[in-house]
Amino acid sequence: MFNSSDEQARQPAGIVERLARDDVDRKRFLKMAGSAGAASFGAFVLAACGSSSSSKSAGTAAAPASTATTASSTAGDLGILNYALTLEYLETDFYSNVVASGLFKGKVGSLIKTFGAQEATHVEALKGAVEKLGGTPAVKPASKFPITSATQVAQLAYTVENLGAAAYLGQAAKIQNAEVLASALAIHTVEARHAATLGTLVKKSVTPQGAFATPADMSTVLAAVKPFLA
Repeated sequence: MFNSSDEQARQPAGIVERLARDDVDRKRFLKMAGSAGAASFGAFVLAACGSSSSSKSAGTAAAPASTATTASSTAGDLGILNYALTLEYLETDFYSNVVASGLFKGKVGSLIKTFGAQEATHVEALKGAVEKLGGTPAVKPASKFPITSATQVAQLAYTVENLGAAAYLGQAAKIQNAEVLASALAIHTVEARHAATLGTLVKKSVTPQGAFATPADMSTVLAAVKPFLA
């Protein structure tokens, strides 16, 4: 006879649920997520993606996952990493074009350069993460962004950064590897902070969806960025 409680016991815990209830995983997550600086973050992403969700903890060897499960999880995470990489390519190109336009000077110009440099760091970290998982990084797409005025560009930057934050949030629950999830969240929070800062610049809400951000699925995000693909 089917027993729902028995079935639930056989199901593997989700990554977010496991982090919430497993003290060892949570401490490990918080320790790595607290790493500071671009160099530390890059090393963190590469190291994280070099280990699987069945890694050893506190001297106790975890039971090895089946080959099929591991392969499936890796394939899923690789797809998400390359999806994120494609978005970061576009963001990096956008900021590069904005800096080259010379539309922003002084403190705002410096801020735009900083944001662009951080997006470029995300690109390198994600490429390394894909390679560590045995995959091939996505090819950088050709881009085209309308760069007409400082006001128009600032509004577009606000839109792009909010879209990026929503894209990472939309994939978080699908990531299988806890360390890959930690890496994605480390980028997500920076995208959200970029968006909030730009919100003050264009006099728009720093929390456009209120108390809870709205995730965006892959098809929605890819449709939104299509106009920026050359």
